[in-house]
Amino acid sequence: MANISFGTDGFRGILGKDFNPENIKIIVKSCAKYILETYGAEKKIIIGYDPRNKAEEYARQTAQLLLNFGFDVCVSKKIIPTPMIAFGAKYYNACAFMLTASHNPPEYLGIKFIPDFGGPATSDITNKITKYFDNNHFSSDRKGKIIDLDLEKPYFEHIKTLINIEKIKKVKSNIIFDGLYSSTIGYFDKFLEENEIRFEKINCYHDINFGGGMPDPKPKYLKTLIEKIKEKTNSVGLANDGDGDRYGVINEKGEYVTPNEIMGILLLHLIKNKNAQGDLAITVAGSSMLKILAQKLNVKIIETPVGFKWLGEAMRKNNVILAGEDSGGLSIGSHIPEKDGIIANLLILEAMGYEEKSLTELQNKLHSFVGTTFKQDRLDYKFENKEEMLSVIDKISKINDFPCKITEINKTDGLKICFDNNSWILVRPSGTEPLLRVYFESQPQNLNELKVFVDNKIKSFL
Repeated sequence: MANISFGTDGFRGILGKDFNPENIKIIVKSCAKYILETYGAEKKIIIGYDPRNKAEEYARQTAQLLLNFGFDVCVSKKIIPTPMIAFGAKYYNACAFMLTASHNPPEYLGIKFIPDFGGPATSDITNKITKYFDNNHFSSDRKGKIIDLDLEKPYFEHIKTLINIEKIKKVKSNIIFDGLYSSTIGYFDKFLEENEIRFEKINCYHDINFGGGMPDPKPKYLKTLIEKIKEKTNSVGLANDGDGDRYGVINEKGEYVTPNEIMGILLLHLIKNKNAQGDLAITVAGSSMLKILAQKLNVKIIETPVGFKWLGEAMRKNNVILAGEDSGGLSIGSHIPEKDGIIANLLILEAMGYEEKSLTELQNKLHSFVGTTFKQDRLDYKFENKEEMLSVIDKISKINDFPCKITEINKTDGLKICFDNNSWILVRPSGTEPLLRVYFESQPQNLNELKVFVDNKIKSFL
C-alpha cells in the first residue's frame, strides 16, 4: 500500500502511481465500513466522475466494490459536476463518491467522499475512515443493486429557487462561457439555453488533457477567453474548473476578477437586493478587504482554516450568507455546504442584472464602498516531505527584520503574520499537493517589496 492521506478535499494522486486499484480498494472499503457503522447497509450511494482519464473506469470499480458490500448504488450516466453530486447526496439522503482531481494537472486523479449533508467530509469523518485502512475487513449477506436517481433535474429545480433568471436576462454585457473542457459542459450552458439567456461558448467539449493546459480557471489557462473578450467589446467571461466546483471570471476589460472581489460584490448584492441576513465565512487566506466590508455592513466574520470542508462545516453550524475562499470556491447559505462553480457564475450574472451594471462597474462600486484596494499574490515551493515544510515555517516565524512591523501572529492554519501597513503573509503546506504555499496581501504599492523579501528568506533556508 502506498501512502494514502486525505487532504483538504479527498485523496489525489498521479494515475497509475499513488492513484491505483489497490489504494482505491482500500479507500472505498474503509469508507464502506464507515457508512455501514454510521448509517447502516440501507444507505444509498451516489457516484459521479469528471472528464479525466480513467475517471469513469474507477467510478465503475468503486460502484462494484460498494455493490459487493451490500449497498444500493446510483452511478451517473455521464460526466457530472461535483456540486451536482453533492446536492444529490443531500437531496436523496445518500452518501456520495466523486472521481476527480479538481484543478490538478491531467495526470492526476482523485476521489472525494461526500456524506449525506452534501459537503466535503470533515476531518473527524476522514480520521475515522483512515483508521480503517488496516482494519477494513467485513462482509455482507446483503447484495446491493444498481438504482436510478435523477441527479440533474432536482439540482436545477433548486437553483431556480435561488436565482432570479429574469434579472440575468437584463445583463447588457455579452456573456461568454469558457467550458475549459470541464464537467459543467452540458449543464451550465444548457441551463442558460433552456432559460433563453443569450451567450457564446468556447472550449465546450471534454478532453482528458484539458486542451494541453490545466482545468484551472486562472488567467494563465483562460488566454483564449481573455483574447475573445478583448476582441468583442462589452463582454464578460465565466469559466469553471475540471469538476465544476470552482469559478473564474474575466471582466469587460479582459481582466481577471479575483475571488475576493467576487465575494465582496456578491455579499453586497445578496444583502442589498435579496435581503440576506447572517454571517460571512472566509478562510484565513481571505482578503482584509472582506473584513473591512463586513464591518461596514455589520456582518460577522467566521474565519476558518484553508479548505472548503471547514467552510462547509461553518455553513452547517451557523446562519451564513456567503462562504468562500480565495482559490475560487463559494456557496450561499440557502444552498449546499459545498463550493459550486455553477451557482457562482449565476450569482455574478444575477448581481449584474439587479444593479444593471457591468462587472467592471460593480468592482469600482465595491472598491469605493470599502475605501481601499488590496492585491494578493502567491508563491509555491516544492518539497519532498512535510517535515521540510514545517522546518521552513518555523524559520519564517523567527524572522525579526521584516520591512514592516508585526501586529499579529495567527496559527489557525500554518502561520499568518500580519503587519501594521495592512499587509500579511500566510505560510502553509498544501492539502492536495507536495507544496509549501506562501500567500501575500498588501496594498498594491507594498506588495512586491514584501514578496521579494520573503522569497529571498525562504531561498536562503533551502
